Amino acid sequence: MLSISQLSCSRGNKPLFTDVSLTLQAGQALHLEGDNGVGKTSLLRIVCGLSPADSGEVRWHGQTIQHHATAYRAALFYLGHGLSLKEELTAVENLLSDAAVAGRTLTQTQALVALARMGLRGREHLPLRVMSQGQKRRTALARLLASQAPLWVLDEPFVALDTQAVDGLRVLLAEHVAHGGMVLFTSHQPVALVRADGVAVDVQTYRLKGVS
Repeated sequence: MLSISQLSCSRGNKPLFTDVSLTLQAGQALHLEGDNGVGKTSLLRIVCGLSPADSGEVRWHGQTIQHHATAYRAALFYLGHGLSLKEELTAVENLLSDAAVAGRTLTQTQALVALARMGLRGREHLPLRVMSQGQKRRTALARLLASQAPLWVLDEPFVALDTQAVDGLRVLLAEHVAHGGMVLFTSHQPVALVRADGVAVDVQTYRLKGVS
C-alpha cells in the first residue's frame, strides 16, 4: 500500500499545496487532477522520492520511502514529462538498455512484443531521433509492459498520443490494476480504464487544490 500523509510543498517562496493525504492499495487506480500550477508534478516527484516535501511523509507498506528506499525503487515505475530516452538508440535498444540499468531481465523478443503492442511494429529499429513525439512517447510507455513494478506513477501519460494509442494505454493500465497493480496518474481530462474484455476498472479521483 502507498500512503501519503499530510504532505505540504512549496517552490521558492510560493506554497503549492498543503496537508495532502491519500492512500492507494493493490488493485486501485487514482487520477490526480487539478488546475495548472497547483503542484501535480511536484506531488508525483515527492511520491517517487525525487523531490523533498516541506512536511509530511510517504510510506510504502507502512515504512517511509526513505527507510525503504531500495525495495521502493524496485517496486516503482515513474514516467514524467521527460521520457528518459536516448535519441541515438533505436526503440528496442532503449527498452533493453532501460531493463539492464534497472537490473531486469528482458529479451529482445519481449522488447519487440512490447513495442508492437504500443503500435510501433516496423519502427522498432529506428533511432529515436527520427521518430515523432508521439512515437517517442509510445516507446517510453512500452517500458510499462517490460516492467515488473507494481506501482506505476505517470505524469500526463496520454499527452501526444493519437486515439488508437490512448485506447491501448487505457487497456494496459486497466489490466495492470486488474492484476493487483497500482496506478497513480495525472490527466487534464477524465479517463475511463477499460480492460480488453470491455470490463471497466474503477478509478478514484483526487483533486489537488493549490494554496490560495
